[in-house]
Amino acid sequence: MSDFTFNFTQDQLGQCIGKNPYIDHWYSALNTILPDYEINTPQRVAAFLAQCAHESGNFTALHENLNYRAVTLRKVFPKYFPTDEMAEQYAQQPEKIANRVYGGRMGNGPEESGDGFRYCGRGLIQLTGKQNYTKFAESIDTPV
Repeated sequence: MSDFTFNFTQDQLGQCIGKNPYIDHWYSALNTILPDYEINTPQRVAAFLAQCAHESGNFTALHENLNYRAVTLRKVFPKYFPTDEMAEQYAQQPEKIANRVYGGRMGNGPEESGDGFRYCGRGLIQLTGKQNYTKFAESIDTPV
């Protein structure tokens, strides 16, 4: 049995994340894991679920979608795509986009290294960057 300060039910999870074909799996995992990290009060569970639902499309996307059109690249990443011409060169090429926007930061090598795509957003919170992947792996004692 879990150590929540309230009765956390699968129906409540469904109300937070909507229809999800894997809700029983998510509920089982969250019910087991959240109390281990003191995410066990209504406020903490609500905050965790809200953040994860936002980042993962209501618990449906565990890998960052980087398939942007040129116009969207200019809006979302104007620093990295300052011109229409540059945005067109990268449009709808997720690997190339990730390498550009994540290259040379967060512990990633330069754009050419491929680290941007290798360490793009994954998981419920879209963990991004080699540095963050490494810190997470160390926290669970798993090599990157």
